[in-house]
Amino acid sequence: MSWTRVAFVIGIAILIALPAVASTYFLHIAIQILIWAFIYTAWSLMGRFGFVSFGHGAFMGVGAYVPALLWTYWGVTPWLGIPLSVVAAVLLAVAVGYPCFRRRVVGHYFALVTLALSQVVLLSLNAARDVTGGSLGFTQRAVGHSWYALQFPEKVYFYAIAVLLWLGGLWVWQLIDRGIGREALEAISEDEDAAASVGIDVLRQKMRVTVISAALTAVGGAIYGQYVKYLTPDTVSGVAVSLQIVFASIAGGIYSLLGPSVGSLLTLSLTEGLRVWFGTNYIGAANTIYGVLLVLCIIFMPQGIVGTLGGLRRRGRPHAKPVAPQGTDHSLIRRPSSAAQ
Repeated sequence: MSWTRVAFVIGIAILIALPAVASTYFLHIAIQILIWAFIYTAWSLMGRFGFVSFGHGAFMGVGAYVPALLWTYWGVTPWLGIPLSVVAAVLLAVAVGYPCFRRRVVGHYFALVTLALSQVVLLSLNAARDVTGGSLGFTQRAVGHSWYALQFPEKVYFYAIAVLLWLGGLWVWQLIDRGIGREALEAISEDEDAAASVGIDVLRQKMRVTVISAALTAVGGAIYGQYVKYLTPDTVSGVAVSLQIVFASIAGGIYSLLGPSVGSLLTLSLTEGLRVWFGTNYIGAANTIYGVLLVLCIIFMPQGIVGTLGGLRRRGRPHAKPVAPQGTDHSLIRRPSSAAQ
């Protein structure tokens, strides 16, 4: 069994035992880490193939607000509101992604388009203050313990939901990583023209991964909104949220299964630790230290924490000397040239 599987089994065991030993406060932090880990994993489905999107704050905002508004104003259960929010996020992704991919808008230009999308959703939520509460925020109608309303005063219920959500995100990541479409996406990220020349449907492949990523992000935003119950546009949408998703995913490592989850653990633990440490003293110091550490992490560990640790582990392995088969004429074995050495 590889060390990754061992670590995964140990992690699952810890997650199962955590509600029995952790306080309410630490369970609250664990729920947020798991939900954000799911959202970061959803973004990495695009980011790992070079499709850098700064628009996932828009998908998360749609996912968070649609079920909350439907429940509060019309009494529609979140079990229907969440799928509707996913449909809305997918339509938004298609409306932006299809013309961009059709017109070959890539690289920095695609990132700028998606950045504008996040800001449009943020401004729209602020402008609709009569419905959403604007910058003052929006509080969902509370009914106590209810599966119909997906509201639970006991955090253990949301903890179980967050664990299942996180595992579902890892499962989707594995499906794409091991699926036949992975080679196509990697070829597209290297050279779209070359990929198209060998028969790859570039538009279809890019739209597929974009729609999946947007849908999962909307689900994560919906669960997050149901958990916190109080929503503001700045906390679930906009450029700041999109940048948080991008930076935390990269810091953890977007090319490995658990990289985004490690990024979520790092960033949320660091944010909460600095907030508790500084308190109301030295206003802004916690955010400054957090930003500096994140920038240093990205500069000195471009492959992310998980990728860097994996590289160190591979370099630490002893290299076995090649053994020639029996009966082989050693004079025929070519030695590497000095240039290759």
